[in-house]
Amino acid sequence: MIEAIRITLPYLALFSHFLFVVLFATVVFRHSFGRSTVSLIGKRALVLGFLISLAALAGSLFYSEIVGYEACVLCWWQRVFLYPQLVLFAIALWKNERSVFAYSVVLSVFAGVIAAYQSYVYMGGASLLPCTAAEGGCSKIYVKEFGYITIPMMSLTVVLYYLLLAWINRIYRNSSTSSL
Repeated sequence: MIEAIRITLPYLALFSHFLFVVLFATVVFRHSFGRSTVSLIGKRALVLGFLISLAALAGSLFYSEIVGYEACVLCWWQRVFLYPQLVLFAIALWKNERSVFAYSVVLSVFAGVIAAYQSYVYMGGASLLPCTAAEGGCSKIYVKEFGYITIPMMSLTVVLYYLLLAWINRIYRNSSTSSL
């Protein structure tokens, strides 16, 4: 079962990349064909933010605690910025507080910079920072599927979804306010 999940996660990441491109195009072209999709996602933005957070936390803990992949320093810093978002979205969902996206964007940008840097290094770029993990854990690539899907790339995907969701939420709130 664990092996099946480990093999499936990169495929889910690949599917989420296709979905992201479609959703991004829908938002960009919201005045022609994407209006109903933006409205639907905007109405459920808090639930989706919570589910994204839950999936990211579960995936991260699965790789480190169940599969046994050692999290390097850069992975831990990404976790520092991504893990609290589960609590933030849970409280926001409970209180129906849409201002959570302001906090989510800030945390996501920090996590995104780290994930983008680590992905760059994993793709062969020059490392600017020395690895402080035991036995050079920062340079160990535990997952690399389809030539680009690594654990930092999965983290970057989560960040991009948070940012897209915040953008959709803002559009939805602005359109709801202007139509009143």
